[in-house]
Amino acid sequence: MAIQLSNPRFRARLWQALLFAVLALGLWLLVLNLQKNLAARGVELGFGFLSGPAGFDIAERLVSYSADSSYWMAYLVGILNTLRVAVLGVLLATAIGLFIAIGALSQNPLVAWLCRGYVEVLRNVPLLLQLFFWYLSLAALLPDNDAPLVFGPGVFLTKSGLSFPWWVAGAWEFPELGPFGLVGGAALSPEFMALLAGLSIYTSAFIAEVIRAGILSVPKGQSEAAKALGFSGAQQLRLIILPQAMRVIIPPMTNQYLNLTKNSSLAVAIGYPELVSVATTTLNQTGHAVEAISLLMLVYLTLSLLTSWLMMRFERAARLKER
Repeated sequence: MAIQLSNPRFRARLWQALLFAVLALGLWLLVLNLQKNLAARGVELGFGFLSGPAGFDIAERLVSYSADSSYWMAYLVGILNTLRVAVLGVLLATAIGLFIAIGALSQNPLVAWLCRGYVEVLRNVPLLLQLFFWYLSLAALLPDNDAPLVFGPGVFLTKSGLSFPWWVAGAWEFPELGPFGLVGGAALSPEFMALLAGLSIYTSAFIAEVIRAGILSVPKGQSEAAKALGFSGAQQLRLIILPQAMRVIIPPMTNQYLNLTKNSSLAVAIGYPELVSVATTTLNQTGHAVEAISLLMLVYLTLSLLTSWLMMRFERAARLKER
């Protein structure tokens, strides 16, 4: 035993085992205490309530759902709504961030100053205030349903949101102006558009700084050599600089994608029915607070781990291969 204790690897594993045992014991004691307190109040732990009818409607949904559907379906609708805004937000924030990062490195002082100001202002204004700003702006500026803005065949913008054609039953269905507003096609609600705009623009300011730092990490000689070979500025950026900068960009970019997904929980403040909104309604109706919060934490943990795994695979694919 004394010989084994002198082995650094054995000591490291022993300390890890002891730490795991202490954490497991603490978790077990917390669960016992929770069960005891809930039993004293006549509350039972369990997820059986999820199979019962939800009893509330969800205005925006990507799957078939009604008030008679189960709580499981309500959670599914909330998860899909969260994924919808998170995926679109990641794509939009990345595109805006790249544009702002390139502008901040521009040789034009005005362009560089405007892009730097964009980053500094948005990073220092709380996201919740920005969400309120976009939501109230849409509510105040958009026209009424009886006088929509027309952006093309079947594309209308009103206080009810953005309506556009949609493929239904093997044919395109176009929105039409009826006596009670627009009917047909598909629509994006003002809540969704405000949330998407707020998350994308706010996160793009952080992504812009990440991309700018990644570009600056590439030795200047690389761009000089590319310029000497006759590459244009766009070709230098696309073929020489960004591929090398990706090693620096991807890890912090992953954190921003995770932040965007988790920040979507603020949507409850402007009425968008994402996961937190569904979980809060479920908690209020059933009283199963522990179960509702546990499912909420599990979903966000799963989304975060999945995002990290995908970005890790992307980082390996983008890694420069030495010959």
